[in-house]
Amino acid sequence: MDRTTYGLDLAKNVMQLHWVDSETGEIGRKKLARAKLGEFFAQLQPARVAMEACGSAHHWARVLGGLGHQVELLPARQVRAFVRSNKDDAADARAIWLAAQQCDIRRAPVKTVEQQAVMSLHRARSHWVSVRTATLNMLRGLLYEFGVLLPGKKAGLKTMSARRAQVDDQLPPLMRRLVDLQLETLKGIERSIDQLEAEIAEQQRKGDTARTLREVPGIGVLGATALAATLGDASNWRSGREFAASLGLVPAHSGTGGKTRIGHLSKRGDPYLRTLLIHGARAVIEPHRLSRRPVGLSQTGVV
Repeated sequence: MDRTTYGLDLAKNVMQLHWVDSETGEIGRKKLARAKLGEFFAQLQPARVAMEACGSAHHWARVLGGLGHQVELLPARQVRAFVRSNKDDAADARAIWLAAQQCDIRRAPVKTVEQQAVMSLHRARSHWVSVRTATLNMLRGLLYEFGVLLPGKKAGLKTMSARRAQVDDQLPPLMRRLVDLQLETLKGIERSIDQLEAEIAEQQRKGDTARTLREVPGIGVLGATALAATLGDASNWRSGREFAASLGLVPAHSGTGGKTRIGHLSKRGDPYLRTLLIHGARAVIEPHRLSRRPVGLSQTGVV
């Protein structure tokens, strides 16, 4: 007997379902409170449940998969094309159900809790790096109004420490106290970043896949752990090119009348992991470029 397919539109509080009974062809729609979703699916025969790969999707995929259902995560970009009316929860659930019927739409692999935890470390680190940059820029902007010019990036902190007495002479007491407060804030941010990087390094040492990836030239601790957490079970990907395409590392193309034009990198997919890999490749290739001795990637050990 064919499994009934359910289109599930996720939300914080109220979920929307759309399905067509596999035996009778009857169309069903239902709203469910978040607390009732697991209970509803626990009472059903094993079914096929499709959702957008969005916030909390991996959590619900694990929950429903544990109840014996076949869960499929669909890219939101692909689902959007099937919304044929005004956008609402019911239309979204129907669009998800329609997209699930398309066998050529690539399903996103379900992440384990361990994979999500590692990527959470990366996101937290990225957040604090952004906060550090914003705090430094704000401090530089405030001091500039008093005639104090500091270099950009972290070099500004070193200059500030070396010239603190000279800087204080140009500031009123209130501004000096504000500078002290911001410098203490920056020290706390640095401690948070250091702790997160230490935890990421520990995860790299523990993970077999991350340790193997770390041996590839150009891939450091951040790249190895992020790549391992994103890749998961490599058998989910038909080829390396398909995985590269999911990161936006293959050229976009357009064609008509039998002519195809190859464009720039599509930049779809995960920008964070793509950035790490591109910087890693540059780190390997740059020394050869500066030495003016061009070599192929096979000679650098990348491939």
